Amino acid sequence: MAAVVVLSGCSGGGEGDSGAKASSSPSAVSPDPEVTVEEPVYAAGPEGDIDRLADEEGWVVDDLYESASEFVADICDSLPDSGAGGVSRPQWLAESGNFDGDGEDVLRAGIPKLCPKWSKALTEAVSGDYERWFGSGTFLVSSKSPTAAQLEGDEDVQTIPPGTYRAAGSMKDCYWERTSESGEIVDNNFATSARAITVTIASSDGQFTSRGCAVWKPV
Repeated sequence: MAAVVVLSGCSGGGEGDSGAKASSSPSAVSPDPEVTVEEPVYAAGPEGDIDRLADEEGWVVDDLYESASEFVADICDSLPDSGAGGVSRPQWLAESGNFDGDGEDVLRAGIPKLCPKWSKALTEAVSGDYERWFGSGTFLVSSKSPTAAQLEGDEDVQTIPPGTYRAAGSMKDCYWERTSESGEIVDNNFATSARAITVTIASSDGQFTSRGCAVWKPV
């Protein structure tokens, strides 16, 4: 009769068992380092005051400028020559897109600091009560801004209020024309050489056209 031999294996729980896996404790998570938010540094002087106020108020200027003070400085530099385009300085401020978005707020805060001599022009522009000048072009005769119907298909439509206007300066080959609403010529003149011309635009006129003349200013 054959003997049956039973071999018992070694248990894996003993010390020194090379196959045993050491238990590992969860790795400690170090706290996030404290995040430091740097405060903006503003230049000393009025430029810094403008930029600080703009940040406090949340004012945003055109992407063309790196800061609110840079925008104001550019407008201050442009104001002396703004009349060369045939418009008064308050008219240029109000009608050339400078007040778009937060532009009006920034300029109201900045012009008195960087170029206070133009504060009066700014006040007139903000109030809307300013003198309008007119250069070359064709203008609808109206005391009001152009309507949506008048602007349809032509965003460059401009209006001129009825009244008396004077163009002064050295003018050569200056042509002006008043027409009815149907386009018929009411009055016109071609000046090969002139120093001053005065024209009265009636409320019944439809359009006023000027080419090659000086800037027309209300009398």
